[in-house]
Amino acid sequence: MKKALFLDRDGIINVDHGYVYKKEAFEFVEDIFTVCLDAHNKGYEIFVITNQSGIARGKYTVEQFNQLTLWMVKQFKLKGIVITDVYYCPHHPDKGVGEYKMVCDCRKPEPGMILSAAKKYDIDLAKSVFIGDKGSDMQAAERAGIKSRILLVDQYSDNQAIKAHRINKIIEASVYIS
Repeated sequence: MKKALFLDRDGIINVDHGYVYKKEAFEFVEDIFTVCLDAHNKGYEIFVITNQSGIARGKYTVEQFNQLTLWMVKQFKLKGIVITDVYYCPHHPDKGVGEYKMVCDCRKPEPGMILSAAKKYDIDLAKSVFIGDKGSDMQAAERAGIKSRILLVDQYSDNQAIKAHRINKIIEASVYIS
């Protein structure tokens, strides 16, 4: 079985400007490539696990999200980093419209996206790492069985009850990726 580094997108890979779906508004978080290259060199496969309620809210389409995702993955590849796969949840339980307004098992804090990746790619979740910036990221990781959880605490209020390594800048994550 393989080990994986799971990354939230908004706030971890890119600066969270709110409903980012165009590359012109996509600003990479400082040192994210350094952390990912370090993880890659240590044998981790890299996955993106992201809630995208902007789709559910009608702010952008699945196609627009996919176009941005292809561009983002290419930027990583140009730095020598392979993103194995990107999982996203387009749903929202109350603010969604049409087919996207629903309760699902993929929207974090539910672990559905992580469990799907683990099954498809034979990932050992107990040896994997999740980096996120919200409590829902840490809850999803814990529910999936990921023991090493890293919470970037600079943007959202920090619920001290959440069990995770806390960092103030993404570069600090490398200490917890072995």
